[in-house]
Amino acid sequence: MTGAVTEPLLAWYDAGHRDLPWRRTRDPYRIWLSEIMLQQTRVEAVIPYYERFLSACPTVRDLADAPEETYLKLWEGLGYYSRVRNLHKAAQVICDTYGGQMPADHAALLKLPGIGDYTAGAVASIAFDIAEPAVDGNVLRVVARITGDERPIDDAKVKKDMRAQVAAIIPHDRPGAFNQAMMELGAVVCIPNGAPRCGDCPLMHLCRACHEQTTDRIPVRTPKKARTVVHRTVLLPRCGGLVGIRKRPDIGLLARMWELPAYEHPLEPSALRDQLAADGWKVERMLSLRPAKHIFTHIEWHMTGYYVELSEPVEDLTWVTPSALRGDYALPSAFRAFLKVIEEET
Repeated sequence: MTGAVTEPLLAWYDAGHRDLPWRRTRDPYRIWLSEIMLQQTRVEAVIPYYERFLSACPTVRDLADAPEETYLKLWEGLGYYSRVRNLHKAAQVICDTYGGQMPADHAALLKLPGIGDYTAGAVASIAFDIAEPAVDGNVLRVVARITGDERPIDDAKVKKDMRAQVAAIIPHDRPGAFNQAMMELGAVVCIPNGAPRCGDCPLMHLCRACHEQTTDRIPVRTPKKARTVVHRTVLLPRCGGLVGIRKRPDIGLLARMWELPAYEHPLEPSALRDQLAADGWKVERMLSLRPAKHIFTHIEWHMTGYYVELSEPVEDLTWVTPSALRGDYALPSAFRAFLKVIEEET
């Protein structure tokens, strides 16, 4: 890429871009929070989470002091919970090492938990006017199409090379605006799904993929491996108006999150009754629930659900009211389909 990109790109961005809450601030904490939330998540889904999170934790110190149940509940439904765990760890480091202020230094930002090249570049450039590139999937797509690069953009060496190309042209007087303009171009014009809107692109005259009509095959990605499918039998236990939940192990998928109890294999109703009896559950009534599927990055859960009424509570579960479950306990969205049975209760 050449410096000829900068002027038309910034003019396009200045003429009209999306008005997003995190673009109305230079507060590095708020910019950081938005960038972490936007990883793997659509802008429209992030906005209410962003506003709710900041209402509860308006400063880095508030986040650092928040108990696990609080920040996990604020994140409930966004998925990829390691993101918020790392946010919390990084907030504690910022308070302990930097007096509660995010460091205005790219290298220091990179050392914080959960912050990689992209996030460090975004915070450094947008909050502190440091000329560091912020290269995410949107920017990789833009660079690949402009340069006609048919190498796989998910290859680490290719990413490093494209980051260097962006770093070479980033303007030192407006690095934050430039990075946001590149991301905006990829999000609304040089889009990931469907044909790019080349007629609206300020860089169309520079774009090799447009001129060579290769936008249908650029960018190139390495074919993904098939996800592992796991069949689970999920239970919605009820006893005396309470719901039984449990915590997942400290490590692994959804670590330390609350969940509905489950067996890691499919069970038909008769086999499930036998299994529950063997486990000491005194079942009064059992109803089948509609099956559900949840997709993680590398795993798919195919879930069969059962509503199970018990005559007495099972000791290894935590029993809570439906209202407490909604308000105080963070349950991953994988279980949301089964909670519809109780969502109208108070």
